[in-house]
Amino acid sequence: MEDHFDSRPAALSGSVVLGSRRPGTPSRAMRITIIDHHLTFADSLATILEQEGYLVTPLRLGPSHASLTTVLAAALRNAGRLVLLEPDLGRLGDGTRLISPMTTAGATVVLLTQSVDRSRWGEAVRKGAKGVLHKTCSVRQVVSIARRVGEGLPLMTPEQRASLIAAAETEREQVRAIRSRLGRLTARESEILDALMHGEQVREIARTRVVEEATVRSQVKSILSKLEVGSQIAAVGAAYHVGWEPTRARGGEGR
Repeated sequence: MEDHFDSRPAALSGSVVLGSRRPGTPSRAMRITIIDHHLTFADSLATILEQEGYLVTPLRLGPSHASLTTVLAAALRNAGRLVLLEPDLGRLGDGTRLISPMTTAGATVVLLTQSVDRSRWGEAVRKGAKGVLHKTCSVRQVVSIARRVGEGLPLMTPEQRASLIAAAETEREQVRAIRSRLGRLTARESEILDALMHGEQVREIARTRVVEEATVRSQVKSILSKLEVGSQIAAVGAAYHVGWEPTRARGGEGR
């Protein structure tokens, strides 16, 4: 099932002509829930799966679904045996938070994502997802996933699962390390890093704070040393990577 992890498979639409029920399609229709805030995509996918004989419900993530809690409640009411889940649910936040309660309720959750970040896939698998499909996958792959779920077959090999979880753990370790380094910054260094994140140059920072440029350059050098990076761009990238904000910074008030 290696193709389930291909970041560049064939396009979803038009890859296979669907129509009458095929050999292997379950005689008792399986319920499928689609959770995706891209309604056109969800509706198109639902139509494809319905043509294969499945009972499909794409959840409408409108005003009535004001939070992940209401989305979860709707998904549980629908009782889909297979849940195709987009992890990025816009204003509702991180869809992977739905994985654990849905798997506990007996659903098989498959991530349906635009991301090619294997660490994110692995995090979803760690939370209980049984498979991952990229949104550019072929129709055949989606139908194959549904069929395998209906037949009680695994969606990935143990090696694939272990590889993805390892990628997630590596990313978690990197994030922990970066956050630990950010915690070394003083309050003044945190302010300067925040200014760099907002595109300010050393000269602007010095003028705004009424200090010498040499002072700011010295503080920037200290920031790079503490973060163990070689450039301002790398420092800013590290801070953004872990979602750092100056109000979360720890450290003394040193200048």
